[in-house]
Order: sequence, then C-alpha cells, then structure tokens
Amino acid sequence: MQDFSVARRAMVDSQLRPQAVTDAAVLDAMGAVPREQYVPDGARDFAYVDRSVMLDGGRRLMPPAAIGRLLSELAPRPGERALLVAPAGGYARALLEAIGLTVDSVDGPGIGTAAGPYDLILFDGAVDRFPPAFAALLGSAGRIGGAISTSSVSRIMIGQVAGGSLGLRPIVDADIAPIAAFERPQAFSF
Repeated sequence: MQDFSVARRAMVDSQLRPQAVTDAAVLDAMGAVPREQYVPDGARDFAYVDRSVMLDGGRRLMPPAAIGRLLSELAPRPGERALLVAPAGGYARALLEAIGLTVDSVDGPGIGTAAGPYDLILFDGAVDRFPPAFAALLGSAGRIGGAISTSSVSRIMIGQVAGGSLGLRPIVDADIAPIAAFERPQAFSF
C-alpha cells in the first residue's frame, strides 16, 4: 500500500515547485489536501502522478502541476469568494476551501443561481472560451482562470475585466481535458 503523505510531499517538491507553483498558500493546500480521496478507488495509486486522472462520469481531474500553476497564478486569498465552474471530483473545491475561500459552484455553461461579484472564478477543465456571462460575475479586481482549448493544445489562461473587456494572459500549455458541458457541437467543414 502506498504512503500517500510521502507521495503528496513528493508532488509538492518534484512537480509543483519546478513548474513555477510559488504561491505559499497553494503549496500548503496541495501539501495538506489528500488528492487520493478525490479519485476512484481503482485510481488511487495514480493520484499523485502528474497526469489527469479519469473520474466517474467521464470527467478528468487536472494534473497536479496544472491545477497548482493555475491556482498559483490566480493567487487566491483567505476570505475571498470563488465560483468553481464544472467541478471535477471536488479536489479543486477542497484546495480553495483549504486556502480559506468561500466557494460556490455551477456544473455547466449556465450561471444558474450564482450571484457575484466573485473575487475568483475557476474553470475546472478546458473550454474554448470563457463565456461572457461568467466574466460579468467578477468583482472589480476579480480574476478568472482555466484552460482554453485549441485544436491541438490546452493553454492555462488568467483573465481580468478592464474597460468592459476581458483581457487574458496565457501562462503555459498543459494537458487539461475539455469540460464536456462546454463543448460546441461539431460543425461541418471541408
């Protein structure tokens, strides 16, 4: 049986720190939250491998370095309000709560009962764009983050609203699976 506390510490030291995950609160949360509890029993031995893990229902848990880098760039702070979009398995929510955020969530493209303003909006997977309805829920200094999918890669992006427009900053390419609820139907092309 694997010692998950040793695997968790190795994840922080060998995967997160070398991938520019520098936010102390994020490192502390990822070192404390037992990732193995958020994957199916048959995948527990792979919980700390830096790859996405298939969850029940076809969703995927982001690789540790990807979620760590995304959160580090978003710089969550205790007392902030967060909206988690399309939560995959609960791990991202547990990380945000361990940092001290109050977390609401929505499962798909509709904002449902989500009521901003939010300090942080986190997409727990890749989308082809951040829908404007979500960006409109950001507070004045709010940040939005997730992965934007292209035909060949997913890129972690962080954004803020300025002058009525959402400005995005690319961070790094990563292996982040698309959120099925946000996928556009395939269109015919030549």
